[in-house]
Amino acid sequence: MKFTLLDTNHYSALTDSSALGEKIRGKAVDADAELFTSIITVQKVSQGWFAWINGRPPGLEQVHGYAEFQHNLEAFSRITVLPFDDGAAWHFTELKQQRLRVGTMDLKIAAICLAHDAMLLTRNRVDFEKVPNLKIENRLD
Repeated sequence: MKFTLLDTNHYSALTDSSALGEKIRGKAVDADAELFTSIITVQKVSQGWFAWINGRPPGLEQVHGYAEFQHNLEAFSRITVLPFDDGAAWHFTELKQQRLRVGTMDLKIAAICLAHDAMLLTRNRVDFEKVPNLKIENRLD
């Protein structure tokens, strides 16, 4: 079985139950790949909804944000979330030393993939192609 990690954009498409999400799911089944996401995606999604909620006046204007946040909590409970552990931290340190022009959060996601020999599904080819030995694919475009 192949390990396939969803970057935030692919995770969002999958959880929206959209045609793109079905495309991701179908290709995973065809390739006998198990889908994962990372704790970094959990952090990014959660922080995004917290910022949205906190940017609204308390009360009715926050309902949508809380509903979306809860939807994501439930979705995260149905997918394996790979940790940023010692192995990922080691790869992250190695990547940082290479002075790649890639954001810290993306380097952490790449490090998790490298630690688990996982393929990364992402729309962000520009940044992730800079990471040596990282297998990437875009199934959204």
